[in-house]
This record gives sequence, C-alpha cells and structure tokens, in this order.
Amino acid sequence: MIKEKIQKLSEQYLDEFIQIRRYLHSHPELSFKEHETSFFILSWLENLGLVPVKMANTGVVVTIHGEKKGSKVQPKTIALRADIDALPLNEMNNIPYKSRTENVMHACGHDAHTASLLGTAKILTELKDEFEGSVKLIFQPAEEKLPGGAITMIKEGVLENPRPRSIFAQHVIPEIPTGKVGFKTGKYMASTDEIYIRITGKGGHAAIPWNVVDPVLITSQLILALQQIVSRNAKSTTPTVLSFGKVIANGSTNIIPDDVFIEGTFRTFDEEWRAEAHKKIKSITTNLVKSLGGKAKIEIRKGYPVLVNNPKLTEKTKSYAIEYLGAENVLDIDQRMTAEDFSYFSHEIPACFYRLGIGNEAKRTTVPLHNSSFNVDEESLKTGMGLMAFLAVKSLE
Repeated sequence: MIKEKIQKLSEQYLDEFIQIRRYLHSHPELSFKEHETSFFILSWLENLGLVPVKMANTGVVVTIHGEKKGSKVQPKTIALRADIDALPLNEMNNIPYKSRTENVMHACGHDAHTASLLGTAKILTELKDEFEGSVKLIFQPAEEKLPGGAITMIKEGVLENPRPRSIFAQHVIPEIPTGKVGFKTGKYMASTDEIYIRITGKGGHAAIPWNVVDPVLITSQLILALQQIVSRNAKSTTPTVLSFGKVIANGSTNIIPDDVFIEGTFRTFDEEWRAEAHKKIKSITTNLVKSLGGKAKIEIRKGYPVLVNNPKLTEKTKSYAIEYLGAENVLDIDQRMTAEDFSYFSHEIPACFYRLGIGNEAKRTTVPLHNSSFNVDEESLKTGMGLMAFLAVKSLE
C-alpha cells in the first residue's frame, strides 16, 4: 500500500534530510536575500532529475508529474509550499551546526520546512508510478518580512500553468510533541499590520518642563489611549491585538528630546473591523497628540490578510493525516494571533495550513519560536516529509 511505502521511505531517508536541514540551519539567509539557499535547492532538485525554475528572485518552483496509468478522470494538480528565509537573531545554541552568520538564525523552523519538502520531492519522485496528476512544489522566499514572498510569487504566476486545485503547507510548533500534527478549520491566523508613529514636541532641559512640549509624556498617554481601541471598541467575539514593541525617546536624565518614535502591530480576524480600527488609530493619534501641543506623523503598513483554512479541504486533509499517523497523533488546535503570508495563497485557492509537532523535553526543543535558543527535534522530519507526500498522493486520487 502507498502509506506503507511512504512510511518506509521516510524512515530510510531520515538521516539524509537531517543532514540537509543542518546544512540549511548553519547557512541561514534573511528575507529577499536567500541566494545561496535558492542555489542549494535548485541544484539538489536538478540532481534528483527534476527541472526547477527560479521565481521571485530567490524562490524555486518545481513540478513532479505522476506516471500512473489507467484512470479515466482528468488528472489534477495540487501544490505544496515551504518557506526558506531566516530571522535577524543571534543563535545561542551550542550545537555543531550552529548558524555561521552572525545575527542571522533559523529561529522559526524554515530550515525544517525546506528539508521536509525536499524529502517529499524525493519520495514522490521515487513513487511517481503510484499516482497520476501533478504536484507543484513551491519554495517561497521572504515569509518573515513585508510584503512577503507569497504575494510576489502569485503575481509572477506560481499558481498558473497549471493552476493547482488546492495548496498545503506545514509549520513547526514546539507546543505539540514530535510525531503529532494539529489542524484548525476556517480562520486560523490573524491579519497583521505594522504601525509607525513619530511624535514631535519641543525638547529642552528636564528640570524646566514648563518650557518644553514633552513628547515622552505625550507618548505614554497615547499608548494607553490606543489600548482602548481593543478594550472598548473591538467586539469580544473578534480576537484583536494592538501592541507596541519599540519606543525610542533619545533624551537623557536631564534632556527631554524633540521626538519620540513608536513601532507596533495590529492584528485581528475581521477585515471590516481591521479597516475601521486603522481609522481609529490614526484619529486618536492625531487628535490626542495635537491636544497636548505636539505633532504626530503616523503610517500603518497593511500586511498579510487572515489565513483561512478551507473547511472542506481541511477536514479531508485531517482525515488523511489520521489515516497516515493514527487518530491519537492528530490534534485540534486553536486560532493564533501570529500571522503568515501563506494567507495570500489561501485567498486564491482552497488551502490547508497545519502544524507539525517538534516538541521534545529531553532534546530541549520546546523553546518558543523566534527565540535565540530555538531548535527542532529532527525526528519530526520523518513526519514532515512523509505526511506531505501522503497528502499529495491522496489529494490526487
């Protein structure tokens, strides 16, 4: 049976793709700069006998065609996606394959995503006589930085010639144990927007505050006021987050600066409320700062939309995962306020984005994503590449 063949190959190839993952981990590259990573993927796929194509500068796309004969139905095409970029973070792990690039690290598991999809490519290539139809493999750059690589690839035609009927992606998660996966139907991940505010007052001596317009004090009041957008305007049924993670007031103990710079994020699950909230953020910022004698310049950069897992496709995919892994290893998971530019794909064609467990206390792989000590339980690669190959074959039946 195809399940047993895929499971056997996943076990057989595990060591090879652990080494690939370690190579990628030790050679991370930032968003839109994944040149060596792209070259590695291209070369590896060519050595497999495939014909990959570069797209979106550092992205790679390759299609594997099944060669099974006998069906009377029109062959389908589905797509599988992995992201390939790293984060601007200095790795603190003491491991042989630690990042060789200062302040760049695969702290979100994209090295594991890439290695898993390469493993899936090898499995599907070996088993191409077992299925018909086509599998388009998308190695996408720049998931971590707006505007994201997904929208660029879509604009360049990654979902055309042929157009996939559906698309799948997986993302590692340390909260789920290795060997298990998690699914959520419908809206799964939030939209994300970046907020940049400059508040200008009149700086001067901190001991003579009546001669200044204090932008630090104005900023403190503004941040508190803006939180009322969530606490008093957002419906309790619509998850909403407004957070500010960067405040720069470059004065001193006795100097009140002229300017304060603020950066934050707004996230939610409702597009209508998202637009309304943007207006409120701008209005409150402009009016409150003006009323306190300052000036405000605000920019809201609209980012990724809500990620929507097609209900019918996700339920079907979940049933395939149960068939492959067993019901005890397939979990239901909750919505997350984090964001993903896979969401752009989910607004184009039916999509399923699920979570791949990597948590193992003994191997210290329960550290959160985007942490300088993050690491992956590499046994998860066996599940990652095997399940993706199985989902592809089952989806093409």
